[in-house]
Amino acid sequence: MLRLEPRPEASRLMSYLSPLLAAVLTLMAGMAVFSMLGKDPVEGLRLFLLNPVKDLYGVSELLLKATPLMLCAIGLAVGFRANIWNIGAEGQFMLGTVGATGVALYFQESDSSLILPTMVFAGALAGAAWAAIPALLKTRFNANEILVSLMLVYVAQLFVSWLVFGPWKDPDGFNFPQTAMFGDHALLPVLVEGTRLHFGFLIALTALLAGYAFMNRSYTGFKMRVAGEAADAARYAGFSANRMIWIGLLTGGAAAGIAGMCEVAGPMGQLTDKVSLGYGFAAIIVAFVGRLNPVGILFASLLMALLYIGGEQVQQYMNLPSSISLVFQGLLLFFLLGSDVFIHYRLKFGRATA
Repeated sequence: MLRLEPRPEASRLMSYLSPLLAAVLTLMAGMAVFSMLGKDPVEGLRLFLLNPVKDLYGVSELLLKATPLMLCAIGLAVGFRANIWNIGAEGQFMLGTVGATGVALYFQESDSSLILPTMVFAGALAGAAWAAIPALLKTRFNANEILVSLMLVYVAQLFVSWLVFGPWKDPDGFNFPQTAMFGDHALLPVLVEGTRLHFGFLIALTALLAGYAFMNRSYTGFKMRVAGEAADAARYAGFSANRMIWIGLLTGGAAAGIAGMCEVAGPMGQLTDKVSLGYGFAAIIVAFVGRLNPVGILFASLLMALLYIGGEQVQQYMNLPSSISLVFQGLLLFFLLGSDVFIHYRLKFGRATA
């Protein structure tokens, strides 16, 4: 008889193998999905995984798509390590786009070199301010930060829609819900000529380095890790739970806000009601696939970006709906959660002892 048996201690090996196992199972399940849809599974995986990176432009698009995922995920990882569950990075991302767009539109006629740094600051501040709402409600009234941060996503979506349909709507935009295009001074410089990859990618890499230093080399990061792994020990040591909540949520909000700034100041060049493609939600998967580790988040972001672009490829060449990428994201999360069971349990043959 096959049964699950608790391990004496968590398996460090399985904690690293679990994401790889989940990725392999996702590919296998993906082949089954293509088969059920009447498509060639080998061709489907080729279009999904290899076609997007067949040339330099494709690789640059992969890095471009991974940029907001890296930024959102590293901010979330800081809080997740301390068991602070910020599920609202999507809303904080959108508020970041609003803060950055406000600066770009206000200084529409300016050519100052300070516009972009101001947009970065405004995006981070707006995202952090949005995350401060669940932080305040959690520390003052013990409100559940998962529910509050998630519900605020829909408020943020409606706020962005109100702006682009109302006061910020471009009068010369043929009645489309969008702002005026940003001036050149408010756009991030392109890194590789002939591509759309911009300076935001370097900002994301810097954020990963900063996240590594904070989580693994700082005293505050140590306290947050202790709070997540041994809450009783953290309380006994006198670590402030409220301070951990504020740091975890504000860091996640600021990082998501910067990601939003990079999106509107990069490939979009304006704010629209379709500003986000679900980066904030996808970043939750990225953070856990990456084991809340900056290096893991880097590779998990590339994988998730590949799922986004691969979905567009099979939509174009195999006439499948664009939501196929969401199916793969869901499969990845499902198999990751299933594989994580084996970090604390192992399979054993035989009859359970009384």
